[in-house]
Amino acid sequence: MSMSDPLADMMTRIRNAVMVKFDTVVMPSSRNKASIAKVLKDEGFISDFRVIDEGIQGTLKLNLKYGPNRESVITGIKRISKPGLRKYAKADALPKVLDGLGISIISTSKGIVTDRTARAQNTGGEILCEVW
Repeated sequence: MSMSDPLADMMTRIRNAVMVKFDTVVMPSSRNKASIAKVLKDEGFISDFRVIDEGIQGTLKLNLKYGPNRESVITGIKRISKPGLRKYAKADALPKVLDGLGISIISTSKGIVTDRTARAQNTGGEILCEVW
């Protein structure tokens, strides 16, 4: 059975795992998901990720990050651009999440980056999701 929105599935898996305090979350892998995981790691929202090449598609394993009292680093994650309604923005109109406390993940012609990086590169693109 094919999935209509794999990125929304990824975000739902992360959101559900954070709510029940799982240490890891496993999902089918893709290049876009691995790029998003790299951005989440670089920004400090997850501790690590690994792509496991098994079978046709492979598996993506994320190690979630928690604070000293087991509070989650990811408070919220939300899909913005959906298959039925894509959201694009120019470099000067990219949204700031919680006045810069969160990040927007943007798919640009130079790869999948955060909103700050896209502004610095002066490139716009598709707003994939917001994380705070």
